[in-house]
Formats: sequence, C-alpha cells, structure tokens
Amino acid sequence: MTAASRLRARLLLPIAAVAAATTLVLAGCTADDSLAKQYRSGNGQNYIAGDGTVSEYADANRGEPVSFTGTLQDGTKVSSSDYAGKVLVVNFWYAGCPPCRVEAPDLESLSQKYAAQGVDFLGVNLYDSAQTAESFEKDKGVTYPSVLDRDTGSVLLAFSKTVPPKATPTTLVVDKKGRVAARILGAIPGKSILDTLISDAVAEH
Repeated sequence: MTAASRLRARLLLPIAAVAAATTLVLAGCTADDSLAKQYRSGNGQNYIAGDGTVSEYADANRGEPVSFTGTLQDGTKVSSSDYAGKVLVVNFWYAGCPPCRVEAPDLESLSQKYAAQGVDFLGVNLYDSAQTAESFEKDKGVTYPSVLDRDTGSVLLAFSKTVPPKATPTTLVVDKKGRVAARILGAIPGKSILDTLISDAVAEH
C-alpha cells in the first residue's frame, strides 16, 4: 500500500459505512438528505471524524509554502502556482461523508462572499469518481472546483507534510504566501468561524 493510500484510508469511513454511503450516492442525491439528517441528530452510523477543532498558526510558525498539483473533475490540471498571491480555502471531502454534506452550503456561501476579494476555494475529493462528485455538487449547489485525488493522493500528501488533515472533512485556510494559516479538523463548527479565519487571512499583507 502506498503512503497516499494509507493516509487516505485513515480519513475514510469504516468499510460497512462506505458501502452504505456509496449505495445512497449511486441512488442519486436528493433534497431529503438522510445522511446529513442522521449526522445533525448525532447518529453518525459509525462515522468517525474530527471534532471541529480550530487551529490557527502564527506567521512565524507556518513553515514553507505548500506546493501541490492535481487534476480537476473536467480534466484540467491545477497547481499551487495558480493561487499565488491569493488566499485559498482547501476542503477535503467526499460525497458519502455526512458532515461534508452538512457543511457544503456554508462553504459555497463563503466562496461567493469572498470571490470579489480574490479568495479561491478548492475541494479535494478523496474517494469519489467524477460522476459521483458532480452529482453531489449539483445537489448541494457547489460551484467551486474540486481535485479528484483518490488515485494519486498528491494533494493530500502535499498538505500532510506540513499540516496533516487527519480527518474528513478538514478545511484549511492557506495564506497569500501559500502557507497554512488555519485548520478546522472535522466539520466547520459554524460559518462565522471560517468567515473570521478567511477575513483574517485576507487582511494580512
């Protein structure tokens, strides 16, 4: 097993839960999202994720810029150089992840809010095919792009060298120099918290 495969395996659902989630996704996403409802009610059906812990990193402690490359769902190549000089929000997700489904509308809302300020959002899908990922995004109204990372794990590994995601979902705020300024481990604990982290990164010189 490659390093990428081992790391991705630690972020995913147990096998039984993956099978159930995959069945739901292949049946088609609906407005009546049972996985999201179960997660909100506290019934994760054996889902293991982060607890929403927020970590902020002082400028002097951010280490080196993260360099990554990946391929978007439409086959377009993307790399860290495409976001040079910009704040970038990176969200690790997959369609069968209950908290990913819950937080998707808030991430989309913030991506729209900060678009005019030059902030980009990039999803990193750890598990799904292009078809499954696109179905999720259509259902949730997500308009920002995602890298399909399941085959190479290249983006996941690139960020794991500095700030390991450790759980799905994980959301990172990358500063204008390409360094991780903040991490939310698990579902975002509230849109206002991520809003503040992004705003702080935008205000930096």
